[in-house]
Amino acid sequence: MQNWRSELNRLCLLLAVAAITGYAVGHVSWVMLISLCVYYLYNLYQLRRFNLWLNRDSSESDSEPPVSFGLWGDIFDGIYRLQKQERRANSYLASIIDKAQESSAALEMAFVMINKQGNLDWWNFAAEKLLGLQHPKDRNQSITNLIRNPSFSEYFHSENYDETLKMEAPGESSKILEFQIALFGENERLMIVRDITQLHRLESMRKDFVGNVSHELGTPITVIKGYLEAILDNLDALDEKWHKPMQQMQQQSMRMENIVRDLLMLSSLETKGLTKTQDVIDLNGLFSEIESDTQQMFKDKAHTFELVCPTALSVVGKRSEMYSAISNLVVNAAKYTAAGGHIKLSANKGANSLDITVQDNGIGIESHHIPRLTERFYRIDGSRSSDTGGTGLGLAIVKHILARHEAELETKSIYGQGSCFICRLPLSRVATSPTGQARSEKETEQI
Repeated sequence: MQNWRSELNRLCLLLAVAAITGYAVGHVSWVMLISLCVYYLYNLYQLRRFNLWLNRDSSESDSEPPVSFGLWGDIFDGIYRLQKQERRANSYLASIIDKAQESSAALEMAFVMINKQGNLDWWNFAAEKLLGLQHPKDRNQSITNLIRNPSFSEYFHSENYDETLKMEAPGESSKILEFQIALFGENERLMIVRDITQLHRLESMRKDFVGNVSHELGTPITVIKGYLEAILDNLDALDEKWHKPMQQMQQQSMRMENIVRDLLMLSSLETKGLTKTQDVIDLNGLFSEIESDTQQMFKDKAHTFELVCPTALSVVGKRSEMYSAISNLVVNAAKYTAAGGHIKLSANKGANSLDITVQDNGIGIESHHIPRLTERFYRIDGSRSSDTGGTGLGLAIVKHILARHEAELETKSIYGQGSCFICRLPLSRVATSPTGQARSEKETEQI
């Protein structure tokens, strides 16, 4: 502000001197006009120096400003200070970027920066190995042109990156990659890619091992169970001290048989897709069948069942699998609900999903157990499994079946008050007619 006042004072002094001089020579207007022109030319000269300095500074890292005084001197010095601050900031940011690039170059995961146009901005060395990118040839190229895979293109453009994408590496079918994308800035993307080939092989080996072992165990368990049943039929011929051990052996053999059966089912769910032709399932009939079977299984508990389902509501899927999933939930509810308890099985078609709900007033589940309920062999406590004869695989089977039907399992529970399990099916699974079979493209997709 002080500089502006000094400049105005200087201009006023110039005009005053010009007026006095003009008055002395008898040409006030001309002298003042000449004085203003001189002042204008001086400022024009300073502007030219300023422009030349800026142009020179664009190519030189540290160019001193032109020597001047007054307002122009302050302008030169102020801009020079701003330039020095900008250089320091740029140097600091460049050092951070260099460190980030050096550290990311040592990682096995690929990092790819993609701008809002979907073109490549930057990538680390691992991206060149995993994706075959070439620097600088591929810079500013569209990522979907470089990774030509319909699954990747759909995933990239969907902008729904809650789940990762697993697919074969470009040009190398023996390698499996996992893609994860995060949005930031103005619709820019950070893509992280890692090689999961070994994990994929280990998972395949695990599935094969579980399937093969379960299959091989089936025959000897059947033989053992058969002999135990024959012995128990003639239990009176044995010494009384063997009665309890034989009964326990039969119980454990039945439990082992159930575990093997559930493992075989899980293995089948993991390795086989849904058949192309699926069933149209009448939910009222399915609910009634599950209620009848569960009541027969737990007839000594005399539970009260409540079925709530709109008339003629049907869903498309594999009937045997949907029976298994819902039945598992209802049987669990019956196991952990005291005699005379209430179990409600309902179906409700909402705005975004079809909800099949199993609700009971049993012992409930503590909240910290709920996230792990669908893990294989997860036990809330050891006594539950021993008392009820459960395999610890029921909810894992439910989760897999629902995933095959594009559905989710939601669990709500208050310890001591009961539990509520909700199967959320997409509305695309609701059948338009109660009979016949569905063969739409959506329903025939292999999951």
